[in-house]
Amino acid sequence: MPLLGVNIDHIASVRQLRKGTTPDPLEAARACIKAGADSIVVHLREDRRHINDADVKKLRAGIRTKLNLEMSIDPQIVRVALRIKPDQATLVPERRQELTTEGGLDVIGQALRVQKTIRSLEAGGIPVSIFIDPDIKQIKRAREIGAQRIELHTGAFALADNAASRAKELRILRAAAVYARKTGFEIFAGHGLDYDNIKQIKRIKEIEEYNIGYSIICRALFVGLEKAVRQMKRSIGGLPSLSEPE
Repeated sequence: MPLLGVNIDHIASVRQLRKGTTPDPLEAARACIKAGADSIVVHLREDRRHINDADVKKLRAGIRTKLNLEMSIDPQIVRVALRIKPDQATLVPERRQELTTEGGLDVIGQALRVQKTIRSLEAGGIPVSIFIDPDIKQIKRAREIGAQRIELHTGAFALADNAASRAKELRILRAAAVYARKTGFEIFAGHGLDYDNIKQIKRIKEIEEYNIGYSIICRALFVGLEKAVRQMKRSIGGLPSLSEPE
């Protein structure tokens, strides 16, 4: 069955509105795990706009489920990761002005820096994934510099505004996933996925794990976090049957 990673960044975003202590990302993580999340995902941004160093430390100490740290290749962030030791690091591009991550990491243009980051993290015992556009050339370059895991950026698919565009983006994702599998990658996917569009993308059998945050947190406002996670887990085919009335 496919796995579900739940991104809880926006729990911290709500907390930061009042600069207080609630809601607590660790409490949210435990609720997600109770509901069946296979991993917890957080993005430690350079500006610390939501998740901060203390959050990551608390999560590392407070959960046994896989902790996936999204991070830039900035040396300072790499040092934080090496100190805290998440179960996985996912390298993503980062711009201060963006609301959310826009596009995949340019492995071709930053090959040496990305390779250096991978080697540093893996030498510290941290497996690395690269958040990458579904582009064969980028995937090929990622393999050449020693990457073993990639997360396909599904944003273009999620933002497609008509059936024809969405079908085109789905074909691109499928071709990228098939190629990546043939070259030996572990394959994850994420960005912009929700309870509706996941119905199409889950047909790509090469994808082993989906990392989803915003849509789950939005639904949680109305049904609660545990139920929202269970519904998404069911949507990706990670639950064999209904476990509670809908």
